[in-house]
Amino acid sequence: MGLGRGSAMVLVLSLCFLVLHSEMAHAATYYVGDSGGWTFNTIGWPKGKRFRAGDTLVFNYNPGAHNVVVVNQGGYGSCKTPKGARVYRSGKDQIRLSRGQNYFICNYVGHCESGMKIAINAA
Repeated sequence: MGLGRGSAMVLVLSLCFLVLHSEMAHAATYYVGDSGGWTFNTIGWPKGKRFRAGDTLVFNYNPGAHNVVVVNQGGYGSCKTPKGARVYRSGKDQIRLSRGQNYFICNYVGHCESGMKIAINAA
């Protein structure tokens, strides 16, 4: 039994919706630093966790004492903020992970160097 053009289009659109919806349904929310929040020595926090593109990281911190900066690999390694980097300052930042490597630092003087940085690979 064949499908008409209209029926085939509805079937294709329905399948696309299901695939997109299932991807969104699997997205997880992670609280960086767990109950301790985004603070010093969080560099090891991602260890043992499996991240996916679309997952959300929640950075909870005192906005008068810290921030979150999305950096590239060079900025992560050097603890320097690259030109044009996105800086978050709310104290309750929610950042969606992109596929591949994602790097975050606090760029207050000495904070990144004290382990206030994370590198996350999202599948």
